[in-house]
Amino acid sequence: MNETRRVLIAADKFKGSLTAVQVAERVTAGLRRVVPDLTVEALPVADGGDGTVDAAVAAGFERREVRVAGPLGQEVTAAFALRGDTAVVEMAEASGLQRLPAGVFAPLTASTYGSGELLRAALDAGARTIVFGVGGSATTDGGAGMLSALGARFLTEGGEPVTPGGGGLADLARADLSGLDPRLSSVELVLASDVDNPLTGPKGAPAVYGPQKGASPDDVETLDAALAHFAKVLEAEAGPRAAEYAASPGAGAAGGIGYGALLLGARFRPGIEVMLDVLGFAPALGRATLVITGEGSLDEQTLHGKAPAGVAAAARSAGRTVVAVCGRLALSPEALGRAGIERAYPLTSVEPDVAKCIADAGPILERVAVRIAEDYLGEDYAG
Repeated sequence: MNETRRVLIAADKFKGSLTAVQVAERVTAGLRRVVPDLTVEALPVADGGDGTVDAAVAAGFERREVRVAGPLGQEVTAAFALRGDTAVVEMAEASGLQRLPAGVFAPLTASTYGSGELLRAALDAGARTIVFGVGGSATTDGGAGMLSALGARFLTEGGEPVTPGGGGLADLARADLSGLDPRLSSVELVLASDVDNPLTGPKGAPAVYGPQKGASPDDVETLDAALAHFAKVLEAEAGPRAAEYAASPGAGAAGGIGYGALLLGARFRPGIEVMLDVLGFAPALGRATLVITGEGSLDEQTLHGKAPAGVAAAARSAGRTVVAVCGRLALSPEALGRAGIERAYPLTSVEPDVAKCIADAGPILERVAVRIAEDYLGEDYAG
């Protein structure tokens, strides 16, 4: 038997079916049906969106929980991850769509205040480096709520605080950033996102992502104007950099919370690159002979900064073979090859019924992993 065989499973979640940790468990079980003594290393990954804290905890970070404001102001229990003086904060934990009641959207009033409270909790825990993963938000407030929680003040002409949410920013007359938490100036803040949209305009946060948060065409117009006004008022307070940040890649991430993070001095990096660094992917890759990545749907979006593309690019640079698992495959073999993925194994390859694939994703994924083992881990496989 070839003693060098070592598999690294670095897959994201199958949204709505399996967490990234469960994906790794099921793939491991399937591989070991064929090769019982196979050495498998699991490194669940995320690209900054929902599941990022869970991926960090699976990699050895400590899970910390705190009570914060949800997107509608209701109190929720949210988590961040901590290891040494590095924290991983996921805005969706406080301000994500999953924090809204079923079927309820609040495009004009949902606030990122709780995300600011999460950042403050990470500072309280002693974090000196904060990876701020943004995605899956219920909000389009430009990060105004987050900044408020960290000490900024946004006031109307009458000196009252503006109402929460992006819609309320239309009434903004004055911004005061002098009360921002002084600890922010000595912390490395990394904005981790898989989108590079600016704050406003045709490719901005309201136009591109507002509709999936329940925004009507009129709401999108209202929010775009309100965020443009927000940036203009901040320019009077913070100078030309406020306008530069509004046009910067990542400013439109998660309803514009990227803009708020840039104002705090954050450095924007593709989420999967940041998370691979934080999770210790490079040393794990060095130990592997075969890499298995994946996510729920391998499609055009995958190629633009999603976790499997980042894993495959890094693995290809290291000369490793990469295959992928997924629920649904919408990429050609040529597109997969350009991304560095030799072959993809969708659940539908063993169970054509999509409803069954969603309902029984775990057992079906195990069967898919058996096929991978038969194809890549037979006696002749040399890694």
